[in-house]
Amino acid sequence: MALIGLVRVSTDKQKTLRQHDALDPICLKVFEEKISGKLAVDDRPGLTAALDYLRDGDMLCVQEVDRLGRNLLEGLIVLNDLFQRGISVKALEGIAAGEHTERSLILDLALALAEDRRRDIVKKTKNGLDSARARGRIGGRRPVVDDDKRAAIHSRRAKGQSIREISAGVGISVGVVHKTLNPPSADADREGQPVKRP
Repeated sequence: MALIGLVRVSTDKQKTLRQHDALDPICLKVFEEKISGKLAVDDRPGLTAALDYLRDGDMLCVQEVDRLGRNLLEGLIVLNDLFQRGISVKALEGIAAGEHTERSLILDLALALAEDRRRDIVKKTKNGLDSARARGRIGGRRPVVDDDKRAAIHSRRAKGQSIREISAGVGISVGVVHKTLNPPSADADREGQPVKRP
């Protein structure tokens, strides 16, 4: 029997290192996907590849059971699908840590708690941003481009460098360089719709 790992995050901006640290040492192979857990098994390329790789007796391994689905309903749908296919699941951490061959109360509880934790994080983040906004501060990430970088970008552009050359030279993404050189129009209307230029 071999463990076949699955690492999942919802977006490209999220990190997978913690999951890999847990799975890589014990799994024969680890598949990764950066995709919403809302999708059905057959619509998830990393999960599908892992299932195609599994052989009789192998077990799908995840760091925590909520890596299979974003919330209770979606996680249960995926688990039911896996169990109907005869695939066992091993969770390394959380209250559902262990090997599972069928649905159980502990799996349901683990997914419900993960959903509740996620909802709480979203609520606290929104409350924090609202509180900061009420005090005249804007929450969120700090801008990538400070005044020095902005000056360097414009200076390099004035010297005829391409956006890619500037990106490599300043150490920021092509998209950020492009936005710095072409900021959103100040003459956009109040609904946020850009005004067409002649």
